[in-house]
Order: sequence, then C-alpha cells, then structure tokens
Amino acid sequence: MTETYVHPRLGEVVLARTARARRVSISVRPSGAVRVSFPPRVSQRRALAFLEEKAEWVERTRERMAAKQALLPPQLPPEEERARIEALRRAAQVDLPARIARISARTGLVYTKMTVRAMRTKWGSCSNRKTISLTLFLMNLPEELRDFVILHELCHTVHLDHSPAFHALVDRLCGGRERELARALRGYSIRG
Repeated sequence: MTETYVHPRLGEVVLARTARARRVSISVRPSGAVRVSFPPRVSQRRALAFLEEKAEWVERTRERMAAKQALLPPQLPPEEERARIEALRRAAQVDLPARIARISARTGLVYTKMTVRAMRTKWGSCSNRKTISLTLFLMNLPEELRDFVILHELCHTVHLDHSPAFHALVDRLCGGRERELARALRGYSIRG
C-alpha cells in the first residue's frame, strides 16, 4: 500500500507499507523524490517519526544528488539514448564475460552465471545462487574499476554481506587497495 504524504520541510513523500521491507528505510531518487518503506508491523506514525529524525539527511542527500546531476552531460534525445544504450550493451556483452571469467580463474572465486543488464542504481549484484548481474554502464568506467566491481561481486559468492570478513577478502584480492578503488568508483555516476 502506498500513499503520498506532504512533509512540511521535504514536500511530497511516498509512504510504502510493503511486506518486502524488513525495517523502516528512506530512499532518495536523483530527481529528489523521497520514499519511506516500512514493514506491515510498523505503524505509519513510527515511519513518519523516522522520516522526521532523518529530514536533515534527506536534505543533504538531495543537495549532493543535485550537484552530481549538474555535472552529468545533458540528456540525449530518446533515439540517440537508445542507440547509446545498445552500443554499451554490445560492448558489455563482448567485454564482461571474458573479464569475469579471467578474474574468477585468477582468484578461485566461482560464480554460476553472469548477466548484463541496464541497471541504473548499482554497478552489480550477486544472488545467493552465485548469479552475478552487471550493469552495462560498467563500460563507462576505466578498466581497473570494472575489474574492481567484478571482484567485489565475486567476493559476494563467499560472503553475501558487507561484513568485515567480506571487506578483508576484497582488500586482500585487490592488493590492499579496496578503499582507494572504492573512493575512485564513487567519483563516477552510474547514470552517465
């Protein structure tokens, strides 16, 4: 069940009571739209109280996203954007399978399947079945960062979380450079 709530500081906020939610969480889209998701057992009042606690964080996140958006190239006309996406998809389908196979062989980390998708919110993901999905927008990254994202997802085949053990594995396999590479990756927008 979703409904729109008008917050005095933040404006329109979508409230989404959903069985998939495990806790109250807030997401801010690049457009500035705010969504509060919460499980059925949590009252709307409690979800709104959480939103109130996090209002400053929402405002800072909106500002940061607006600044990032301002740095992005202007939107292409729909036809050109479709052509650009298809070119990236073709390049990804050639590059990424060989790249992940090479990194898997070098590290001994085994995955069951790899897919290329047009994900715009994350660089990659790994399921509990060891299926790795990579966004075709990885093709906009330097090769070293492409490898880092793939290594990160392969490490999820061992640790399906972001625990200290997971980060220790990533750091060891990228020669002690996890923080440096993660910082460099944050300098790129997946939407570009």
